[in-house]
Amino acid sequence: MKERDEPGRLAEEQAALRRVATLVARGAPPGEVFAAVAQEIAQVLHLQNAAVCRYDDGGATVTVLAAWGDRPASIHPGSRWPLDGPSVAAEVLRTRRPARIEDYTGVPGSLAAEARGGGFNRVAGAPIIVDGWVWGVISTSSPGAPFPDDLERRLAEFTELVATAIANSQAREELIRLAEEQAALRRVATLVAQGARPADVFEAVSAEVARLVPADAAALTRFETDGTVTALGGWTRSGGYVYTGRRFALEGTVSGLIFETGRPERMDSYAEAPGPAPAAARHLGWRSSVGAPVFVEGRLWGALAVVSTTDDPLPPDTEGRLAGFTELVATAIANTDSRAELDASRARIVATADATRRRIERDLHDGAQQQLVSLALELRAAQEAIPPELGELRAELSGIIDGLKSLLDDLREIAHGIHPPILAEGGLGPALKTLARRSAIPIDLDVRAKDRLPEAVEVAAYYVVSEALTNVTKYARASVVHVEVEAGDRILRVAVRDDGLGGADPALGSGLLGLKDRAEAIGGKLTLQSPRGGGTSLRVELPLDDTSR
Repeated sequence: MKERDEPGRLAEEQAALRRVATLVARGAPPGEVFAAVAQEIAQVLHLQNAAVCRYDDGGATVTVLAAWGDRPASIHPGSRWPLDGPSVAAEVLRTRRPARIEDYTGVPGSLAAEARGGGFNRVAGAPIIVDGWVWGVISTSSPGAPFPDDLERRLAEFTELVATAIANSQAREELIRLAEEQAALRRVATLVAQGARPADVFEAVSAEVARLVPADAAALTRFETDGTVTALGGWTRSGGYVYTGRRFALEGTVSGLIFETGRPERMDSYAEAPGPAPAAARHLGWRSSVGAPVFVEGRLWGALAVVSTTDDPLPPDTEGRLAGFTELVATAIANTDSRAELDASRARIVATADATRRRIERDLHDGAQQQLVSLALELRAAQEAIPPELGELRAELSGIIDGLKSLLDDLREIAHGIHPPILAEGGLGPALKTLARRSAIPIDLDVRAKDRLPEAVEVAAYYVVSEALTNVTKYARASVVHVEVEAGDRILRVAVRDDGLGGADPALGSGLLGLKDRAEAIGGKLTLQSPRGGGTSLRVELPLDDTSR
């Protein structure tokens, strides 16, 4: 009888193995493969139950990934058990070989107690070996019926397929992870290349890494020379990260641990941590965090941290994933840092030039202009005192006085071009109206910015219009110029359009390149459209929030 049953049993087992192998070959998700293996093992080998488990925490615990059949209710997928005593799981991990325990009576440990509590006294298992290390175990239990003598061997046939599924899945997941990281890096690099504000880049870095890990929140911080740390940008799943730009002491932070060690670190709880930074974390609902150092050009620049808002800790591989991502974003951060320093330098140069213009204008007004006015008045008084019979001398003095008046007008024109006083006194609207009145070409002026604007923005907008009108007068042969100025959405938009010859080219030294530099120095942008024969359209957008960058 036993000989007649053997071919049927082998055929049934091979069919089950083929079904599992088909799942693996199709690239089914690991969870689906694990569930199928547990069911096939129990049904084909006529067992009461089967479970697929993974070793975690360096072998300190075992996690149930799939289970089928009659078993203790507490041993379910997702449950985790400490290997704190003798058990089949512990023996398989120790020996790397199949194992069984025929009697759990009196055996200490959590798993043994749970098995006894569910009425199961016998347990057998076989190792799942992936890439040479014991990844997990397939196990089965029985309330009292003995196991077949060759059970461990028959279990091992299934573990080989499970190991293949795991290896294939891990390879796919690694490729997917790398692709996701590369895509995230490209998105960050694109922001940098577009000249995005550093705060926007750092917020994007935080959002990208939080989604990759995944985590509930993330933040990027920079170490300062005074021993503090600055929050450069952050992202939370619920929104509302409010600490960008804030500087904190390192006390009680994962950044502080990273600053001390230069390695990835983990903050298990902010509940009792002292200091303002942990208080800020608690305010956001953050429970724990994992961070990795960011090295830029060989120096410890800052830290990138991800956060959990639940009692569940972040996955054990979070440090490794963070470390890999920080290497990818370090270049983008370095480029952003350099761009921010360059923009700040350009802004300082423009501000210094504007201050010099104002000083020269004041010096001309209070010095040379006043002296010429006084000299003209003195000459006029002298002219009036000359007797009528000296008419020739009076005529000569009159000519000199007219020359002084002409020189004074020229000097006032020069001073006005250097820096118009009305811009500082009345603001952008009145200054542009003065430009329009003095223009040799009709100006259609529409200014929708009533309130005073940041000084750097007003000066930049004024010189954009002034330079554009100068170019139109010199080169365009236009009949009319439309000037529109509008403030909205924290941006000042300036547009100057004419119906002239077109063909304007910044490379030809028309002053447009200087306007572009001025706009970009305060975080703005300039665009030019000037087809030959189609007029010229100059548009500038200037931010009203942070003109110093």
